[in-house]
Amino acid sequence: MSISLDSEVARAAIAKRDLVVDLARVACVLLVVVIHLLMIGVGIGADGAIIASRPLEAQPWFAAATWAGQIMPLFFALGGFTALTAWHSLERRGGDQVDFVRGRVLRLARPALPLFLFFSIALGTATLAGVDPALLDTVATGVGSPLWFLGAFLLAQSFAPTMVRLHEVAPARTMLVLFTGAVVVDAARIATGIDEIGLANLVFVWLFVQQLGFWYADGWFRARHPAQLVGLIVVAYAVLAGLVAAGWYSPDMLVNLNPPTVPLALLGIAQVSLLTLVHRPLAALMRGRRMQAGVFFLGARAMTIYLWHLPVIIAVAGLALLAPPLSPAPGSAAWWLTRIVVFVVVLALVLLVSMPLARFETAPTAVPDGFRRPDAASTWSAAALTLLPAFAVMQFFLDLPIALIGAGSLTIALWLLQSRRTRNA
Repeated sequence: MSISLDSEVARAAIAKRDLVVDLARVACVLLVVVIHLLMIGVGIGADGAIIASRPLEAQPWFAAATWAGQIMPLFFALGGFTALTAWHSLERRGGDQVDFVRGRVLRLARPALPLFLFFSIALGTATLAGVDPALLDTVATGVGSPLWFLGAFLLAQSFAPTMVRLHEVAPARTMLVLFTGAVVVDAARIATGIDEIGLANLVFVWLFVQQLGFWYADGWFRARHPAQLVGLIVVAYAVLAGLVAAGWYSPDMLVNLNPPTVPLALLGIAQVSLLTLVHRPLAALMRGRRMQAGVFFLGARAMTIYLWHLPVIIAVAGLALLAPPLSPAPGSAAWWLTRIVVFVVVLALVLLVSMPLARFETAPTAVPDGFRRPDAASTWSAAALTLLPAFAVMQFFLDLPIALIGAGSLTIALWLLQSRRTRNA
């Protein structure tokens, strides 16, 4: 009876979920893996030295493809959807913003700590072994590039409760202020040539895109006629094309990622509108039990897959060099043809790595009975310590000192977030 009841409860919980959000989140992570797989080429030069290249970026159509392939805005919008629903659920249970921030920091810091420890050991060992510093710097920069996401996502998520309240009071005005702020920041950056000004758009752009997720959760997009959604997509891309044609932004949407720029806000509008347009067939697809099982399996370790896929890709490429027939010249016809096989191998290895590591991502964040949560000062300090190494990677790229700083700061952050036993427990 209990098994049947548990099964019914699980089915009821799934019925209340927007399974399309789960599917889209997993699809975004897998697309990132595919893009990075195609962007990294490792080969042997005529002098016998290892050469790293970026075959995908060498293609004449690459910049145009990023107008569809740059899916980080959709990822942040999906994060907004889950943040709003999680915040409302937490409020109903009597939680507050400190509880919310603590949970979000734990969800990011826990899976990130093993990676920074791994980078500290790997880069330290390679340095002591006398690996060519230029090659080591190239590899470290590549494998560390996704870490910017931790800081930007945590920043947006930490302010989600405040932004939800603004959304409930003045949704349109909040969006207008954020978008205007993004435009002003970009204008100042372009006019002065000081790229650091653009860092302010870590707030304006990503919070704007997160708000799109709130609007999606409220049903605003679902209430629009398909023709209106198509209109939003067309207008967003038309404005984007105009901004690029004016020379203010690169046609490569990956260049417009860090610091984030107005084109990402426009892509967010188009992507959430498109997701809404295809919601019905995707929802039908997600009714299948096998599809749900696969999506939930990957979704439960999505952050682990995101964090570890590049080290695995580099490792696979390096090992392939030991068997020349398995390592065609990057960018060659044979190289492109083998990418499907390499993707399967990489995904299988990442999932294998995730088996022991996924527990860091799925560990509960609730405070056990007889314990109390850390105070607000400890929680916000932990958030800052988690943001620190991600911001450092964003600005200076990964190296051994940053890896060591990250391992240390994340360890302290997780210690600060530990539940404390109450005195009478």
